[in-house]
Amino acid sequence: MLIEWWYWIILGICLIGLELLVPSFTIIWFGLGALVVGVLKVLWPAFPAAGQVFLWSLASICFTVMWFRYFKPKGVRTHSGTSKEAIVGESGIIIHGTDDSYGRGTVRFRISILGADEWICYAEEVLKVGDAVRVVDIEGQILKVAKI
Repeated sequence: MLIEWWYWIILGICLIGLELLVPSFTIIWFGLGALVVGVLKVLWPAFPAAGQVFLWSLASICFTVMWFRYFKPKGVRTHSGTSKEAIVGESGIIIHGTDDSYGRGTVRFRISILGADEWICYAEEVLKVGDAVRVVDIEGQILKVAKI
């Protein structure tokens, strides 16, 4: 079977175009591999079909590995939980108490903590307005506090 050079170019362009429809960011590397084979076929017209398919596979795998190992942007990784260190240990005053233990109240800090002066909180004991508390843990957006 005779595979013409422009078959590879069309395949490469189609695969790169398919990447626009299916954004997986892997199809593009197979398209670039096909373009490499197409260019090599123009330069060496007697390149055998088995060699073309092998080169396409090899080039596609190499492009994919190079992308994911060396060139892929590292991106911003989530820093979930880093706010915990900024708020645990801070002390504040209860402005809305609770009627029972593990009920929710509101604590106010002297300075803004992570962008807010007041936070919803709970404690293992009953909180009354005016109690001084210290933050011992943070669960989502609710603080666990203990009386000082």
